[in-house]
Amino acid sequence: MEIRRLGINGAVEFTPPSFPDHRGLFAAPFQQEAFAAELGHRLPVAQLNNSVSHRNVVRGVHFADVPPGQAKYVYCPQGSLLDVVVDVRVGSPTFGQWEAVRLDPESYRGLYLAEGLGHAFAALSDDTVMIYLCSTPYNPPAEHAVDPLDPELDLPWRDLDAEPVLSEKDRSAPSLAEARTAGLLPQYEDCLAHYERLRSAG
Repeated sequence: MEIRRLGINGAVEFTPPSFPDHRGLFAAPFQQEAFAAELGHRLPVAQLNNSVSHRNVVRGVHFADVPPGQAKYVYCPQGSLLDVVVDVRVGSPTFGQWEAVRLDPESYRGLYLAEGLGHAFAALSDDTVMIYLCSTPYNPPAEHAVDPLDPELDLPWRDLDAEPVLSEKDRSAPSLAEARTAGLLPQYEDCLAHYERLRSAG
């Protein structure tokens, strides 16, 4: 397993080896032992989500209250997508910054996003499938969104070949600045304390 920490604390890329043969291909996109060795704790999986998106669909930017937050480990077994992690943690040295990783079934690359980070992606082809391993169940009162078209964020949708297709929830979400003013964003110190609790618990 190749592991690369992104420039945003709490975002980690995992690329597994793949084993093609005359029958097809085998890969293990998530490996708990490799994950725990890198992060210092295991990933509790409370829910597995599956989404299917048409080309140019953008989902996000989504995040949850911390604690407990919702960590995600995501990969793409069909189609292709541009996955984006956005630092929405107030007080973080990379607050407001983002990084993008292409996910597809050629690499079976996975991306881990720790609690408190914002997540969005754009489907680059029809019938794109995203699999999410989530550390906590869906909890609507604790779930929030930031406008993925916020010009101050300037997320990398410019490479899409048509206007982004959004849900009504995402289209009406506040900008990052508005969400901060409304007190919706996680605090970096709360997130760091939560990460330390996870490591202490193993």
